[in-house]
Amino acid sequence: MLNTGKLSGLTLFITGGSRGIGKAIALKAARDGANIVIAAKTAEPHPKLPGTIYTAAKEIEEAGGKCLPCVVDVRDEGQIADAVSKSISKFGGIDIVVNNASAISLTPTLDTEMKRYDLMHNINTRGTFLVSKMCIPHLRKSKHAHILNISPPLNMNPNWFRDHVAYTMAKYGMSMCVLGMAAELRSDNIAVNALWPRTAIYTAAVEMLSGSTEAKKLSRKPEIMADAAYAVLSRSVQNCTGQFLVDDEVLRQEGITDLDQYSSDPTYKGDLMMDFFLDESPHDGFNQGKEKSQQAKKLDGKDNIEGIFTKINSHLTPEIAKGTNACFLFVVKGDEDRTYYVDLTGNGAAGKGKPTTKPDATLTMEADKIEELFDGKLKAGDAYMSGKLKISGSLMKAMKLEKLMKLLKAKY
Repeated sequence: MLNTGKLSGLTLFITGGSRGIGKAIALKAARDGANIVIAAKTAEPHPKLPGTIYTAAKEIEEAGGKCLPCVVDVRDEGQIADAVSKSISKFGGIDIVVNNASAISLTPTLDTEMKRYDLMHNINTRGTFLVSKMCIPHLRKSKHAHILNISPPLNMNPNWFRDHVAYTMAKYGMSMCVLGMAAELRSDNIAVNALWPRTAIYTAAVEMLSGSTEAKKLSRKPEIMADAAYAVLSRSVQNCTGQFLVDDEVLRQEGITDLDQYSSDPTYKGDLMMDFFLDESPHDGFNQGKEKSQQAKKLDGKDNIEGIFTKINSHLTPEIAKGTNACFLFVVKGDEDRTYYVDLTGNGAAGKGKPTTKPDATLTMEADKIEELFDGKLKAGDAYMSGKLKISGSLMKAMKLEKLMKLLKAKY
């Protein structure tokens, strides 16, 4: 997406902007000649993650913008106040706030330490609220005031809570700030919106989280979020507020249909990993009936996994096997001696036990999640990103399961 100059001379206050999506948004705005305040806590190099507020500032100024790097932990009210004061002194005001700083832990309730719970809520929800609160008096003076939170659409389907309720609460807290502040600040001509990616976005943090460089093939570059954010922040504050936006939808509205340009690996032509906070199709609210029936089945200790793999075996053909050419071992979480396989390295075979071929990928899931996976109710990419699926071995080959299941579903 080409720069239009609409952000020229405006001042953006961006949290967590030393790397990843935050830095990409900063660089995009800098090319318009915007002023950028990088409010992040990385003043010294991280042992595993590249970039500091100072290296980011250098890139921003080389891109054409002016930059004020500020050491800010969004949990610290004093540090935020100091950064806001310095921003006003240097640039004369604040026009746009991008709440990008976030902490993540995809853990169920019993595996979530309270210090990690507090970290996520203090950075994601409290930090977003506090930064917005401190900047609002200055945003009221701007003729082009925006708050943009990097957070997902609010969705009360239990699917997005049950495996990492603490993280979902913390991210939805950011989105609830959008819901409330958009209505509260409408009369002040301050637009408040949320932006979220359709797919996984490849950053150093994602690589560290996934533990595999293969995640790059399945992701898009941070520039897709930067271009989408730029489009939103360029819009009229009166006509764009209180919205929960998705990056590729925003770009299509701008007439951009070639999304291949945002692929992290241009040589990879397979399916990308979808973000796990977005439904593929509309849902029916809390969907209590399905949830209750699944829970009842789990309590009964009954499942039909063996029947699923028997069914898969009966529908496999050499053509299907050749198209995937990989061997998968499935391990039932909590009952690791219970295994199943789908071997697609020869004519194709599936069943209980272990394959004779060395698995390319070992997938560990709870029994009911394996059923959902093969019933088409759960995507492999979504399951992996949400922590429902653990993969060892080749992540890229594991993601080929999506195509395999579509082929098998057509035959059922």
